Amino acid sequence: MNRAYYKNSISEFLIEDSNVILGQLSLNHSNRSLEDLQKNSWVKQIDVLKKELQGLEGSIYFEFGIPRMGKRVDNIIIVDDCVFIVEFKVGDDKYAKHAERQVIDYTLDLRNFHEGSHYLKLIPVLVSTNAANEYIDVDSIIELDNVAKCNKHGIKQTIEKFLLPEQVKIDINLWENAIYKPTPTIVEACQALYKGHKVEEISRSDAGAINLSKTTSCLNTIIEDSKANRKKTICFVTGVPGAGKTLAGLKIANERMKTDENEHAVFLSGNGPLVDVLREALTRDSVKNTRENGKVTTKTETKRKTNAFIQNIHHFRDEYLKNNIEPIERVVVFDEAQRAWTEHQVSSFMKRKKGIENFKMSEPEFLIDVMNRHKDWCVVVCLIGGGQEINTGEAGLEEWINTFKYNYQDWEVHYSDLITDSINYIKSIDKKEWLYSNAKQEKDLHLAVSLRSFRSEKLSEFVHEFLELNKDKAKELYCQIYHDFPIYITRNFELAKSWLRSKAKGTERIGIIASSGARRLKPLGIDVKNEISAPDWFLNDDVDIRSSNFLENIATEFDIQGLEIDYTCVAWGANFHIINNSWKYQSFKGTKWLNINQEISKSYLKNTYRVLMTRARQGMVLFLPFGSDLDHTRPNSFYNKTWDYFKEIGIKEL
Repeated sequence: MNRAYYKNSISEFLIEDSNVILGQLSLNHSNRSLEDLQKNSWVKQIDVLKKELQGLEGSIYFEFGIPRMGKRVDNIIIVDDCVFIVEFKVGDDKYAKHAERQVIDYTLDLRNFHEGSHYLKLIPVLVSTNAANEYIDVDSIIELDNVAKCNKHGIKQTIEKFLLPEQVKIDINLWENAIYKPTPTIVEACQALYKGHKVEEISRSDAGAINLSKTTSCLNTIIEDSKANRKKTICFVTGVPGAGKTLAGLKIANERMKTDENEHAVFLSGNGPLVDVLREALTRDSVKNTRENGKVTTKTETKRKTNAFIQNIHHFRDEYLKNNIEPIERVVVFDEAQRAWTEHQVSSFMKRKKGIENFKMSEPEFLIDVMNRHKDWCVVVCLIGGGQEINTGEAGLEEWINTFKYNYQDWEVHYSDLITDSINYIKSIDKKEWLYSNAKQEKDLHLAVSLRSFRSEKLSEFVHEFLELNKDKAKELYCQIYHDFPIYITRNFELAKSWLRSKAKGTERIGIIASSGARRLKPLGIDVKNEISAPDWFLNDDVDIRSSNFLENIATEFDIQGLEIDYTCVAWGANFHIINNSWKYQSFKGTKWLNINQEISKSYLKNTYRVLMTRARQGMVLFLPFGSDLDHTRPNSFYNKTWDYFKEIGIKEL
């Protein structure tokens, strides 16, 4: 696949007419509104590189696509055993910090997601054409702790600092044809989709993963069939944590919105932090892109548009609770549908908050009742995470099945084949049998491979065995994943934070997360009751004290479910610890711990730690504090056996 607007050997580039090169770049460039500005930049780059690359042998690429980010790096120059990732800032006389992060991000993208670059020497280079050349620390730049910085006269000199005699040269054909498996964060994916990128451009497509395109294609086929034959349909999409369910849902909502605006496709989530983060990310990105295109806009105006695309499911519910009308939405995607409320939870909420007595429907039943007001067709897409119900009153998939089993039998139901094979989705035999007899099984509605932790597809399996106390299997899996996905343990909180800071490069995110029930971490400065602003925590940079990167504010399972960051410190609380080779489940009330005895409440707590342990994309450290003889709420017995379990599995200590 040709990822660059222009590519050639350096020797051919040096003798090729500059106008021919410019013409090829212009032909491949689609954004006409930036044509003059971009052409002037290319003219300067071509002129500088023709002078600076004299005497070097290798290959050169202009505007090389970086799929995960939906962007292009100015140049890639390959000489001997080195790949130089070059970002030009034409006319700049300083090296801006954001530009340094940008070129490191491009380099990380190649290292992490381009198979031909995994083990090569990748050198980030920032060229501010009018700045002073800076000292180059070769080792720190190779480790991506720094960026090579030079002006328009220092490029060749910079390249030569990294060249060593008698090195094996990179096979250009192998490098160009290597598989690219980008794995964007959900924020990056949402931004790219909203800007018009296809999911195939920003997500991995290797044969080893179930392609997101298959799932979205299956959903599109079902939607078109429902539309053509005036049917009401629901689809249940399942997947392991981080498999791309939300990405698939965003893609469907975005595609249908652009296919036919009269469908009023919408992405709904009861996950407030996810909605807030995605809305804010889209707004910031849209404002930035609009202004870069020379147009005038305000954040308020932009936010109005993005808010229509992504909505809070509870606001949707309340709108149609007030008005008994046919909804305008024909295609509705419900994210994390397993978190919809039971009848008891909704009834209690309606009585307390809305003054409505005797409300007798669960949230799944009410939402389907709303969509059933359509006189002809509609499609509901439910994204289901197995084993991720984390709060009292969350109904799980079985309540959705009940809705159709008892009340809406004229609807067509499509489900993934994995729903009936795993107790994480359906435990009840009779509901499984109902699906077998009354619904249509679709294998492409299950996403089986985690894309969040792109460094290890077995992370979710390890976490499952770990939580089930299957020591031997967890130990075996840990040995398999450690090289690609480092997991450490420590009893020193400052050491955990230092490890996080040492790992993050470019704009990679780090953060501390903990269970909302881990109340007695507070003496250590970890206050899980301190509410965070999710957009600030996930989106702001490391100089903002509210940012995850500042390592001060703590995110709980409610803040981070459905989202992810690169490296996490999971602060382990006494609410979930090992005693007598079993998990002990506790909640803290007033001044003491109380036992959790209900099985459903136990499953919520175990799922809390499942969520926390699957939020990292690249690695995590588990911080388990020491107990204190001076504090009856933190005896050593609440911690030491858990630490022993970590050690028995073989998890390495920092």
